[in-house]
Parts: sequence; structure tokens; C-alpha cells
Amino acid sequence: MQVEYTGRQVTISSNFRTLAEEGVERVAKLFPRITSVHVILSAEKYRQTAEVTIKTRLHEFLGISESTSMETALREALDKAETQAIKCKKKLEAKKRTPKAEKIVAETQLQRPARKAAKLMPRPVEDLDEVPAVVNGNGSRNGSGRRAASVTVPVTVHTFPSRTPILEPHIVRSTDGVALRPMTLEEAVKEAEFRDREVFVFRDSKGHVKVLHRKRDGKMELIEEP
Repeated sequence: MQVEYTGRQVTISSNFRTLAEEGVERVAKLFPRITSVHVILSAEKYRQTAEVTIKTRLHEFLGISESTSMETALREALDKAETQAIKCKKKLEAKKRTPKAEKIVAETQLQRPARKAAKLMPRPVEDLDEVPAVVNGNGSRNGSGRRAASVTVPVTVHTFPSRTPILEPHIVRSTDGVALRPMTLEEAVKEAEFRDREVFVFRDSKGHVKVLHRKRDGKMELIEEP
């Protein structure tokens, strides 16, 4: 397996190569068909940054970590990439195990329940004092001087669903959806995918606050401060 290394103010030693290859081999046990591996090690003052990108035919795993030691940063970046691979493998296995019947039942439960059909209830009408006489074919009048019998008239009764009580929102403070360091847009998208967050807040290199929001169709929406 060929691994591409890039050192930015860092010398790629044999120790780093061995450590990276061991981490890639663990991911290769989950996804054997790895197409490319790129390891970037960079140093800036007291910050040591390691970035590991592992690509397969259908997936891409990215691990980024910062530390005061390059070896620690590389280990953490490899662990993040391996964690992403494990999550992806579990999702694929869960999809295969779910039978079609359970999927259909789950979809029907999510559908909105239909309203109850309108009921027809008979409404009795009391004896009428005046009922128009009916003329028969022979010219004689029927029902004159008599009160008509009770008449049943169908009445449509509609039923409406009861109102569901609106619960008060429960607010929980969390820092998992906030980046602690400035990021580019590409890095923020990858970090949001890794953390599995619907909303991710970060700052760019100029210090501007930006928000990534995952829409229902799966697309990422970028929100910038005015």
C-alpha cells in the first residue's frame, strides 16, 4: 500500500512512517480496497498538526489533530480516521440486516394518520303539522287531513383530531458543534461530518463567524454573518 507523505517544516522520519502505516492497516481491515492515503505533517510555532486522508472507492475518512508533540498528533489523527471507518462499517451492516418488511412498517408509522371518515347519523324529525298532499295518477289526493309519519334525514358529522399540547423546549448547552480553531470551509465540512453534527459553528482565517447547517435533503447550507 503506497502512502503519500507531505512535511511542512517537519522531517518525515521512519518512526512517523511506521506509525502511519500501522494505522492505515487497521482501516484496511474494515475497507480493503483503499485507493489512496495522504499524510500531512506541519509545524507552526508550538503547534504540531497531523492530517490523515484515507480514500476508498466510495468513502473518504479524514482525521485532523493538533498537539504539542507530532507523534501524539499523528496518533490522534489516525484514531479519528479509524473511528470514522468503524461508524461507516456499522451503518452499512445495519442497512444489510434490516429486512424489507421492517422498512415498510417504519415508513408507514411515519406517515400522517388520515382523518376519520365522516359518519352519517340519522336525525329524526318530529311529526309535521303540514305536509303537502301527493296527487296520484287517478287524480285523488293522498294524505290530506293526516299528519305525516316521522321522516329520517341523514346528517353529516365531521370529526377533527384533538390538539396536541405544545411542550416547552429543553435547552442543553453543548460545545461539540463549535470549532476551537480557525478553519477553511472544506475543513469545517469534513469536521462536521466527522462529529455527525447538524449545525457546526466555526471561524475562518479572518475571524468571521460562519455556520454550517445540514438541510433535510442532505445538503450543507452556509450561513455567514452580515
